[in-house]
Amino acid sequence: MTPDRVSAWATGIGIGFGTFMVTWIVLNRLTSLWLPIPQGPMVALTSAVLIGVGVALQRGSTLSRRTRNLID
Repeated sequence: MTPDRVSAWATGIGIGFGTFMVTWIVLNRLTSLWLPIPQGPMVALTSAVLIGVGVALQRGSTLSRRTRNLID
């Protein structure tokens, strides 16, 4: 892997982590209003992890593909 592709994946992971944090904060607040204490945060955390990982994979692959196209 070239340094450009590594930095592209690192940027994608950072975007995914930021998405995870924002999703966790918002969903935790909303699910705590609907569900009892053990279930609300668990639903919010599970959803935030899935969304964060999905965004990280999508953004990392997109940025990596753009970097590969620039190099080739």
